[in-house]
Amino acid sequence: MPVVSADRLLAFAVMSLLVIVIPGPSVLFVIGRALAHGRRSAVATALGNVVGSYLLVVAVAVGVGSLVERSVTVYLAVKLAGATYLVFLGVQAFRHRADLKASQLGARPTGPARGDLRTVLDGILVGVTNPKGVVLFAAVLPQFVDHAAGHVPLQMLLLGLVPISIGLVTDTLWGLTASAARSWFARSDRRLSLIGGAGGCTMIGLGVTVAVTGRAD
Repeated sequence: MPVVSADRLLAFAVMSLLVIVIPGPSVLFVIGRALAHGRRSAVATALGNVVGSYLLVVAVAVGVGSLVERSVTVYLAVKLAGATYLVFLGVQAFRHRADLKASQLGARPTGPARGDLRTVLDGILVGVTNPKGVVLFAAVLPQFVDHAAGHVPLQMLLLGLVPISIGLVTDTLWGLTASAARSWFARSDRRLSLIGGAGGCTMIGLGVTVAVTGRAD
């Protein structure tokens, strides 16, 4: 007998799709990185986002997620940490927007592996502090668990793979689309600088939005 029934899996998939298709912090962050740094950074950021989101699933499965959702203080601390980091990354992108010409030509100040790892880590931090993800996994996910079937943590871990898979596809598509637009702007140094600045401003605005967005309760 499967741990998660097909009807619960399908119902949670539909619910997850409805939540994910509405652009939130992770989507806007991927778009911002795509505009500021290009396709490679966008894909790495999308990967980091889903890893961070799945860490939320693991936290919920072991009981930590419910603490974050129930405690206003803990929730606020997590939210502000993510918002502050978003603003920091946005400011950095805006300050270094003139350097995009070098990156477009392939010049990198650091090694490719380290740069990719840092980008993935940025995405992980944003994913794990995403207020929408906290709500989805801490408040919605447990409602689709069949307690009578047992193995509750395992059910949560399996169910959590559904929105993670959907998010990886949609975030990547958003990033590739944004990076394609960036390629057009890259034909002019001035336009490339403008799009880099726009990416930075997007992340700053996103951080401020996350900071001032309150809980439904």
